[in-house]
Amino acid sequence: MKAENAVEVCNITKKFKVYYDKGHTLKEKTLFRRRRAYEEHVVLDGISFEIPKGEAVGFIGQNGCGKSTTLKLLTQIMYPDSGTIQMRGRVSSLIELGAGFHPDMSGRENIYINASIFGLTRKEIDERLDAVIAFSELEEFIDNPVRTYSSGMYMRLAFSVAIHVNADILLIDEILAVGDAGFQAKCFHKLREIKAGGTTIAIVSHSLDQIEQICGKSYWIHKGRIAAEGTPREVHPQYLDYMAKERLRISDQNLPSDAGGKADPKPPQQKAAGEKRWGNGMARICAVRLLNEEGKETTAFRTCRQMTVEIHYQVSQTVEDAVFGIGIFRMDGVQCYGTNTKLDHLDSFSLEKDGQIRIKFDQMPLLPAQYTLDLAIESGNHTAVDYCTKIKQFETFADTSDVGVARLQHQWHLEGDSDESYCQGRCE
Repeated sequence: MKAENAVEVCNITKKFKVYYDKGHTLKEKTLFRRRRAYEEHVVLDGISFEIPKGEAVGFIGQNGCGKSTTLKLLTQIMYPDSGTIQMRGRVSSLIELGAGFHPDMSGRENIYINASIFGLTRKEIDERLDAVIAFSELEEFIDNPVRTYSSGMYMRLAFSVAIHVNADILLIDEILAVGDAGFQAKCFHKLREIKAGGTTIAIVSHSLDQIEQICGKSYWIHKGRIAAEGTPREVHPQYLDYMAKERLRISDQNLPSDAGGKADPKPPQQKAAGEKRWGNGMARICAVRLLNEEGKETTAFRTCRQMTVEIHYQVSQTVEDAVFGIGIFRMDGVQCYGTNTKLDHLDSFSLEKDGQIRIKFDQMPLLPAQYTLDLAIESGNHTAVDYCTKIKQFETFADTSDVGVARLQHQWHLEGDSDESYCQGRCE
């Protein structure tokens, strides 16, 4: 196992037997042996990946593709039929809501049971008990039986225990979906904190936004194989494009792919290597111009000065309820900003002929660095019409020495025995 890795998975496979009519009693098994026919369902078909120490990765894909099975194999709830899994360090997991909880015991008692499953001693649990209860925000209910808890309360308690184990590897499977918005935000802030502390994190989720918040890499699992891997901004558009085509195939034809309809759409990773565009091609971005405050085309902008993005597009087929989107990324992959016409409440419109659209930033506050643009056209049902990554590059420059991503307008006031001192940092 490589020294820099926390997890190494090599060519693992997993099959399950699906019985047509399985007998359960000895009598049924003896008298109706021929009815015990089954078929083997291949859930994972030779997947391999590595997770470096301190990194966070996300697993996405359709229901039944093998995401949760992968996490269960990592937790050793089950074992692969072939292949190897190597992990280094203490593992904490949130695989199923309420797993390891006894419904008739109180929340406090279940903290001790659940934490002991993760390998903590009684003394270690005592030291962490108050912090676990405080983070879960269940002080009022901690001595009630957990069978009286809602699903959200289950999640709060389970998550709070898992993150206070001080594990080297944390595995999470969709459990955060049941939490309220406020607690979800708190959880993801905590995940970023423990990731910065060196914990390795693996998340399975249907919420791509959740994965984009915390993960630097995504794996798209498709029919038991890894269809694509890379940064979320590279992998997620491919997955969304595939799912949009699947929805269109099902809604338009209502037929399985082998019953005379169109063939099952192939995962986009099978396109030419290096492809950075996805979409159905009903409209296409054909040119992009970056303009300064004087209307001149350039790729260098002073911080806090005007920048206009002019997008020219061609239409081959009417796009109903069209949406234009933009994403700005620093060259190291940090997403600095993103929005679209729907989020900005632009009135609904359709694309019927060639045209152009502009987005103007009166004061582009990005600090000196190099940046790239992602641009997209979608239809109202979230179908990718034309999604382009790194379609344009630009840089910003300034005379200041601020650090971070953007220059925020601010003021300093110093009050003391002498006259009041005053200065401000502003966009000029």
